[in-house]
Amino acid sequence: MRARAVNWAWLKPFARLRAQPDRLDAAVDAPLIAAADLAALAAQASLLAALPVREVHDHHAGDWASRWLGRGLDFEESRPYSLGDDIRDMDWRTTARTGRPHLKIYREERQPMVHLVVDRGAAMRFGTRRRLKVAQAARVAAVLAFAATGHNSVIGATLWDAQDQDVPPRHGRLAALALIEQASTPCPPLTDPASTESLHHADRLAALEASLPRSARLVLISDFSWLTAEHEPQLARLAARLDVWAIRIVDAAERALPDLGLVRFHDMASGQGVWLDTAQASVRSACQAAFARRLDAQAASLSRAGVRHRVVGSEADDLVVLLVNG
Repeated sequence: MRARAVNWAWLKPFARLRAQPDRLDAAVDAPLIAAADLAALAAQASLLAALPVREVHDHHAGDWASRWLGRGLDFEESRPYSLGDDIRDMDWRTTARTGRPHLKIYREERQPMVHLVVDRGAAMRFGTRRRLKVAQAARVAAVLAFAATGHNSVIGATLWDAQDQDVPPRHGRLAALALIEQASTPCPPLTDPASTESLHHADRLAALEASLPRSARLVLISDFSWLTAEHEPQLARLAARLDVWAIRIVDAAERALPDLGLVRFHDMASGQGVWLDTAQASVRSACQAAFARRLDAQAASLSRAGVRHRVVGSEADDLVVLLVNG
């Protein structure tokens, strides 16, 4: 198979950076979200606020009614007394009327909590249009963090990386800015990708299940290239306790492989390489069909687990639709 001549004009900006190592190092070490873009993302989030922003003194637990029953202030129902129930919650009127001991049940009150998971793994450090997938994941996290602040939510995060990093849940706009800063830290290419994927996603999902409180909102931002059938039961358990939302980041070249001639592709996750003649329409069609099947398989797996999901292109600038329909 003979390699075809390729128009590399689109690589000229990178060639200029390579000729100037200092600028290349600066580009690699640059944050995933530029300071100038942060204001635009905050503006997008402001359009999504369904509730008015509360004053500082109103930031406390009990702002929102929970779906779950527990020790709250709003009476919900009475039920027959069971051994071990707290007699301080006895419903004496119903007990007297029915002749059987009954207990008062209240609607639990809570402060809403949003926990963002940003995948910074090897497969996310790829991009052919405007930005890397991991950069788009950071932008999505920024919009969601700003919007959660407008909803008076407590915001926390987990960054899936070579060494996972937890961002403790905190309240307020400063907490959102700190979370965004950590999610936007530089994400340079990995020198040894295979060695960095030591943490199994099953363990990561189990950690989320053990640490997050019931009824919290969990947002998974990833390309989900790691998703297999073994993860479905864990996702289903998470969805039974939490409001789980999966945002799948994809690149335009994954959807439709461009004609670049004979090209060697490198899998950042496994370290394996393969040559493909992208000049052949049949090769491009086969790759496009394979990726479409993978997206469909991911969607089916998430749906079976009861997880809402959405696909977002890495080149997309307007992210408002994420929370409008989320």
